[in-house]
Amino acid sequence: MKTAVVTDSTAYITKELREKFNIHMIPLNVIFENEVYQEEIDITWSQFYEEVRVKALPTTSQPPIGQFVELFERLASEGYDAVISIHLSSGISGTYQGAVSAGTMVEGIKVYPFDSEISCMVQGFYALEAAEMASSGADVEVIMARLYELKKTARAYFMVDDLAHLQRGGRLSSAQAFIGSLLQVKPLLHFVEKVIAPFEKIRTRRKAMKRIADLLGEDALSGGDWQAVIIHANREQEAEEWRQELASLYPNTEFSVSYFGAVIGTHLGEGAMGLGWMKKL
Repeated sequence: MKTAVVTDSTAYITKELREKFNIHMIPLNVIFENEVYQEEIDITWSQFYEEVRVKALPTTSQPPIGQFVELFERLASEGYDAVISIHLSSGISGTYQGAVSAGTMVEGIKVYPFDSEISCMVQGFYALEAAEMASSGADVEVIMARLYELKKTARAYFMVDDLAHLQRGGRLSSAQAFIGSLLQVKPLLHFVEKVIAPFEKIRTRRKAMKRIADLLGEDALSGGDWQAVIIHANREQEAEEWRQELASLYPNTEFSVSYFGAVIGTHLGEGAMGLGWMKKL
């Protein structure tokens, strides 16, 4: 059986890695007034943060089902028997459901949708794992079983630097944003039951990052090998410095650096910082 791997743009897997591991990408959209950009194709993360400084906060949208159908049909024509389609949490986007629906509309290829229940490069970990297994000839059912096993150890925590983005996105009241800004509160967020939920409120950025690192430590120090990713919203140097600091604390963990791209960055705002991890099985 020949298996293809598809994910969406919010996994933020670089073009180089997608090409190396033969991962197919469906873009979500970011919309500045009447201008629609396909994330990771028409606009990079760095371009996005430049745009939001001079334009009104954009909106975002999921891919149309037709785009999924077109990709799945093309993969079938290329001789693929199955496709594993890995997407951001169904609790924050309809992208996963779009893959599910499209899978019922194509012939000659079986679609296996996978709800990562998370986003960004932790979602990317699933796609990379699936792609490596597919390239080695693993059966699609074995790959899916591995993804569900990995999900048991997947974690992600992130903090926002500017509460105004959460407020404008309807995830925080105006009063909460105003008071939080005065107190310099840095809310820690995480995924619970597929949606973004508050975890803790911490007064300073440094303390918030320290708290996230301690949460990683609880898992990393329990044994085994781990992979982790620092995720930044236009704070590349700070992310690299944090990576070096964490790598010295947790030698059994492989660290990388990624970013909050246009779609996720729209909701979190510039300056957000996150850390996600997963056990290597």
